[in-house]
Amino acid sequence: MTTPVRTRFAPSPTGFLHLGGARTALFSWAYARHHGGTFVLRVEDTDLERSTPEAVQAILDGMRWLQLDADEGPFYQMQRMDRYREVLAGMLAAGTAYYCYSSPEEVEAMREAARAQGLKPRYDGTWRPEPGKTLPPVPEGRKPVIRFRNPQEGETSWNDMVKGPIRFANTELDDLIIARPDGTPTYNFCVVVDDLDMNITHVIRGDDHVNNTPRQINILKALGGTVPEYGHLPMILGPDGEKLSKRHGAVSVMEYDRDGYLPEAMINYLARLGWSHGDDELFTREQFVEWFDPSHLSRSAAQWDPKKLNWVNAHYIKQTPDAELAKLVAPRIAARGGKADADNLEAVIALLKDRAETLEQLADGAMLFCGPHEPAPAELAQEHLGDDNRALLRDFAALLADTPWQREALNAQVKAFIKERGLKMPQLAIPLRVAVVGRTQTPSIDAVLELLGRDTVLGRLAQL
Repeated sequence: MTTPVRTRFAPSPTGFLHLGGARTALFSWAYARHHGGTFVLRVEDTDLERSTPEAVQAILDGMRWLQLDADEGPFYQMQRMDRYREVLAGMLAAGTAYYCYSSPEEVEAMREAARAQGLKPRYDGTWRPEPGKTLPPVPEGRKPVIRFRNPQEGETSWNDMVKGPIRFANTELDDLIIARPDGTPTYNFCVVVDDLDMNITHVIRGDDHVNNTPRQINILKALGGTVPEYGHLPMILGPDGEKLSKRHGAVSVMEYDRDGYLPEAMINYLARLGWSHGDDELFTREQFVEWFDPSHLSRSAAQWDPKKLNWVNAHYIKQTPDAELAKLVAPRIAARGGKADADNLEAVIALLKDRAETLEQLADGAMLFCGPHEPAPAELAQEHLGDDNRALLRDFAALLADTPWQREALNAQVKAFIKERGLKMPQLAIPLRVAVVGRTQTPSIDAVLELLGRDTVLGRLAQL
């Protein structure tokens, strides 16, 4: 019988949910969904100095926006301290862990001595119990750490879902600290107990954890647990090939919400950062889940490309129904001081959506119809609204008064007028735009006139 798949995403709430974390969450979620398994959310909040409630909320908000819903959790490590202490006590009793009274200064001296001999700097096992070994006297008043008694022979290996076979000689791994002098457990220990208790079968995470994995495997084996399958994802680089930073876009995923990106587009784009399905660039969330296979994860670093993200987002904006887009854009219009409940908002969105890369761009464009009228700047008016053009526009306005106010009829009237006057389209359209909306560039002039409405257009032309 096949063991049910159980994956987890386990962020530390020391900051926002960034792009690398979001991609890790996505791949873990997709693997569970692909296999009909369980996706667990776990908040690793034992770093009391750096973890904040605001960071926890930022992670939850990011997961909610991306619609990466957990089947279990969120679980919080700080609420599991009794369980960690129970396991620590059991390991001390079983001899798989021991008290170490070496001070930080003494440990650093051990490492320096190893470096001087050309060896890997490490703790030298002073307090490690061995048959026939006499331990030093316990220093008075010094609180010990607890160290894991790591195997000293053989190797620890696994077949990584991304990187392939990886192995570490156990002699390279010293006895790591699993509890601090105040009794609080350390990261590597908590992770193992959590994965054990939550029956995690597959761990997908960043490759900055590769060196932690053999240590975690050995602790897990000491506890009699089943070792999960591991997959370590290469990092995401900026467009310049350097480590992704804030100047590249390494900000909270919620910044992308504020900047007008759709969660569907972000999911699609993140999925392609280090994973592929043939030449497919655009796909639904459902297709991604159906296709997701860790064997298609790349071993090389992915590169963040804002232009590609904009292209993907523009595609999803075009695919989104006008009514749904209108609901998403309305608050952005209101934030700009515009009329967010305009009756023709859906029609405005329909006109603008094909040329917008973000919801913010859509909102900016919609202000042409939903915002307060801003007359043309004096310089623009002087260039395009001289006496001849004013007379031309007054004549055109007289014709508009009796024109049915539909785009087709307005288009026909524009064409008839320029033909009669022997004009080219820009000779009417540009001054008309400047007079009606205060700018030289807009969508098709007939569509603009229709959406602004007869009273608005004729009222503005009457002011010439």
